[in-house]
Amino acid sequence: MLDQAYTAIKLEREEHILYLTLDRPQVRNAMSLSMVKELSQVFTYLEGDLSIRAVVLRGEGGSFCAGGDIKDMSSARAALAKGDTDPFYDLNKTFGELILQMNQIPQVVIAILDGAVLGGGFGLACVTDVAIATNTAQFAMPETTLGIPPAQIAPFVVKRIGLTQARRLALLGSRFGGEESVQLGISHFYAKDEEEVQRLLGQTLDQLKKCAPNANAITKKLMLKAAEHEAESLIDDAAKAFSAAVQGGEGLAGTMAFVQKQPAPWAK
Repeated sequence: MLDQAYTAIKLEREEHILYLTLDRPQVRNAMSLSMVKELSQVFTYLEGDLSIRAVVLRGEGGSFCAGGDIKDMSSARAALAKGDTDPFYDLNKTFGELILQMNQIPQVVIAILDGAVLGGGFGLACVTDVAIATNTAQFAMPETTLGIPPAQIAPFVVKRIGLTQARRLALLGSRFGGEESVQLGISHFYAKDEEEVQRLLGQTLDQLKKCAPNANAITKKLMLKAAEHEAESLIDDAAKAFSAAVQGGEGLAGTMAFVQKQPAPWAK
């Protein structure tokens, strides 16, 4: 599983650590459906392999993840015109299931958050166990500026930082840097340069060695149990809400404006 060829991610194992790199730098590692499927395959494997004790997640090319791939949205719109199924629902639900799966894997997930940490990438950051934000990181939930809700990531953001701040960030689409991400509780550490990133990562991995892998897996499961039942129940409702919004007037106008690099109608 870990040695097979992937097109959207890269894997490298060093002893008990798996380095997982999102590998679509030409689009700031925006999450295509193929990337979602590849990540899901890896997470499924990890559920049964506790010899891997930690996953270090990072994006190639200086950005963590710029959210969902707008091309998948265009493909879904084309598919909607041809069939009776709801491709927007399917696409959004698949991503929500991936976030839930990543949240639940027994390994310690350590993220290094560079550059764009937007939309779905913001959601991934919110289900990590340890997050290191760099001096280049730019966080935002920009979905509402595109006329759509941050449907699948919303419950995870609320759990990470609380309702009050989550509301502000989602409803304003606000951007902020790595230092503020620590203040908000999204990230745990701020690194002013790559040397400090590596120092903090090394310290985290050294500390991890002191913790038993089975005990960590059980502890993580116990800590998540109460919150995750609610998250699972929200996935279906969130996918329905997302599909309705993206097919509505705002969703169409916002995504088209993004593709055309023009301001959305409500931003003029």
